[in-house]
Amino acid sequence: MDKYYKWKVLLIVAVVTFSIWKAYPLQEKINLGLDLQGGMQLLLQIEADKVPAEHRQDATERVVEVIRNRIDEFGVREPVITKQGKNQVVVQLPGVTDRDRAKEIVGKTAHLEFKLVSDNSDLIKKAEEGKAPEGYEYKEAKGPAGAASILLNKEAVLTGDHLTNASVGFDQYGQPIVQLQFDKAGAQIFDRITFQNIGKQLAIVLDGKIHSSPVIRDRIPNGQAQISGNFTSQEASDLALVLRAGALPAPVRIVEERSVGPSLGRDSIEKGIRAGILGTALVFLFMPVYYLLAGLIADIGLIVYIMMLIGSLALFHSSLTLPGIAGFILSIGMAVDANVLISERMREELEMGKPPRAAVSAGYHRAFAAILDSNVTTLITSALLFVFGTGPIKGFAVTLSFGLIASMFSSLTVTRVIFDYLAKQNPNLNLKMMKLIGVTKIHFLKGRLFAYGFSALTLIIGISAFFLRGKANFGVEFTGGTLIHVEFKKPVEAALLRKALEKEGIADPVIQYYGTQNQFLIKTQQSDTKKIEKAALGMAGENQFQILRVDEVGPAVSGDLKTKALWAVFWSSIGILIYLAFRFELKFALAAVIALLHDTLFTFGVYALSGREINLPIVAAILTIMGYSVNDTIITFDRVRENLKIARKKSFSEIVELSINQTLGRTLLTSLTVLFGAFSLFLFGGSGINDFAFTLCVGFTIGIYSTVFVASSLLVDWKAR
Repeated sequence: MDKYYKWKVLLIVAVVTFSIWKAYPLQEKINLGLDLQGGMQLLLQIEADKVPAEHRQDATERVVEVIRNRIDEFGVREPVITKQGKNQVVVQLPGVTDRDRAKEIVGKTAHLEFKLVSDNSDLIKKAEEGKAPEGYEYKEAKGPAGAASILLNKEAVLTGDHLTNASVGFDQYGQPIVQLQFDKAGAQIFDRITFQNIGKQLAIVLDGKIHSSPVIRDRIPNGQAQISGNFTSQEASDLALVLRAGALPAPVRIVEERSVGPSLGRDSIEKGIRAGILGTALVFLFMPVYYLLAGLIADIGLIVYIMMLIGSLALFHSSLTLPGIAGFILSIGMAVDANVLISERMREELEMGKPPRAAVSAGYHRAFAAILDSNVTTLITSALLFVFGTGPIKGFAVTLSFGLIASMFSSLTVTRVIFDYLAKQNPNLNLKMMKLIGVTKIHFLKGRLFAYGFSALTLIIGISAFFLRGKANFGVEFTGGTLIHVEFKKPVEAALLRKALEKEGIADPVIQYYGTQNQFLIKTQQSDTKKIEKAALGMAGENQFQILRVDEVGPAVSGDLKTKALWAVFWSSIGILIYLAFRFELKFALAAVIALLHDTLFTFGVYALSGREINLPIVAAILTIMGYSVNDTIITFDRVRENLKIARKKSFSEIVELSINQTLGRTLLTSLTVLFGAFSLFLFGGSGINDFAFTLCVGFTIGIYSTVFVASSLLVDWKAR
C-alpha cells in the first residue's frame, strides 16, 4: 500500500461528497436542453453594415442586452442568450411553443420615430409623380378609409430613445392601443412639436412602417402618446414589451430556427432514459459476471464515476440534451474499457505466478499508458466537437469530456484504493476471472492482402453510393431550407399531402413517413414554414395536427456548418496524428490515423447505402468514432512497443502478430462493452437518436477490423520497406 493511500481515500470521499452536494436535488440542478423539454433556438445575424461606423464595435453586445431584457419580460424560464462570432447571437428559449410570437419579439428592431406629415400640395404632387423632394419620403399608411400614401419629413422630430414606458390601453371604441410615456426631455420636445403643429398630421413610424398618422388637435404637454393600428390584445402587449425593452441598435435577421414541440421532448426523455438504463444495466451486469471480484470493484468505480459526472454537469450548469444522454451512455462504456484493460493486465500477471498484491500493482502500471493515450485521443475530438459544434452537439461534447475525466479518476484511483485495501487485508486474495477468449495464435497478417482488397472494394461501393446520392445525403443543416416534423391525428396519404403543399406553391417538397402513417418529415429548399402549416390546416382541419419540430436554416449558415464539420474532421485527424507521433513514432501514428480515416469513410459509405441523411449529430458520431476507434489500435500498438523490448529475436511482423493475438480478447471485450450502450440507443432510444446510434454501431464494429487488418498491416508493410 503506497504512502499516499490515506490522502487518496480522503480525496475520493471529498469528491463524492462534493458531487452529491452539487447534484442535489437533481431536478433543480441540471437543466434539460431544448430537444428534451421543447422550445426553440434562433440564430440572429446582425446587419452591421446598416449601423453607423462609430457604433459598430459594441453593436453585438448591445443586441444581446436588449434581447435579454425582452426575453426577461416575455417570461421565459432560464433562457440562454449568447454572442457567437463577431455579429451573431444565439437565443435559446426553453418551453416556448408559440414560434411566431417569439420570433416577432426577438427579431423586431423596434425603432420608433415620430415624423411630421407634409401638407404642401406641390410637394405631394411631385411625390405622386415618383419624384419625392429632397428631405422627404413617400410612404403608404393605412387608415379607416383604407391604404393611402403620405409625404413624410425624413428627419424624425422625436424617437424612442426618450421612451420611459409603454403599456397596453384601450381607445374609446374598446380597441387595444399602446400608450407611451416619454422622459422629461422627450416630453418637452413632444410639447413643442404638438404646440407648433396643431392641425397637422404626425406619423408614428415603427421599423419604417407607419402605424398611424393622427391630426394634432391640441398641445400635449404631459409627454404621453399612443399607437393604434387594429391590434389584438396580444399584439399590443408584445409591442409594448419590445418598446419598453428598447430598440435594437442594429437590424437583425433570423438565419436559423430550430424548434421542438413539448410532446416530442417528453417522448425523447422517456426513450432516452429507457435506453440509458438498459445500456448501463448491461455493463454493470457484465463486469461482475465475467471478472468476478474485479468486476464488482469496477462497478463500484462506475458508481463513483456516475456521481462525479452528474456533479460536474450540475457544477457548470450544463444543459442535458439528447446527444448528451448518448454521450453519458457512451462514456460509461468507455469508462469500463479502462477497467477491462486493468483486469486483463492483472490476469496476465497472476498467470505468471505473481501474488495478488504484486499483480494488482503491475496491472495498473502496465495498463496506464494505454488508458492515458486512449482518453487523450478521445478528448482531442471532444474538444473539437465543442469548438465546431452548436447546440446539442456542444452538450454531447461537454458530457463526453466530463465523462472521460471522471472515468480516469474512478478507474485509476477509486478502484486502485479498493484493491490495495483488500490485498493488504488478505494477501491470498482470490482474483480469479472468467476467460472465454484465451491467447490465440491466428496468422492475421497472412490475410492482409485480401483485407486490403476487401477494404478497397467496400470503400469504393460506399463512396460511390455517397456521390450518387448527392444532396440527398445531407439534411437541411448542410443544404439550407426547412424541415418540419408534423403529426396528424389520423393517418394521411403522402400523395394528398403533396398535393396540398403544391397547392400552396411549395415546389418539389421531399415527403417521408416518419415511424407511423400519421407522421411526416417535410423538407423544402425555401423558408416555407407558414405555407406548410397552411397546407396541413387546409387538408386536415383545425386541431387535427401538430408541429413537433422545425429546423429552418439559411444558405449562409448551412455553408458555414458544412465548413466547420470538415475542419473538425481535419483537425481531429491532425491532433491525433501529432499526439500519437509524440507517444509512439511517426509510422505508428500514420498507420493509426489512416485506420481511423478508413473507419470514417467506411461508416459514411454504409450510412449512404442505408439512405439516411447526414446532420450535425451524425458529424458528432463520426468524430466520436474517430476518437474511439483509435483506442483499440493504441492497445495493440502499446503491446507492440512493449514486446519490442522483450522479444528481440523475433522479426517485426512476428512481434506485431503476437501483439494482436495477445490483445485480441481485450479488444473484443472493450468493443463489446461500448456496443452495449450503442445498441441500446439504437434499439430503444427512439427515432430522434436512431441515426446517431446506427452510426456508432457501424463505426465501433468496423474499428475492430481496422485495428487488425488496416493499422497493424500497414505498420508491418511500412516497417518492412
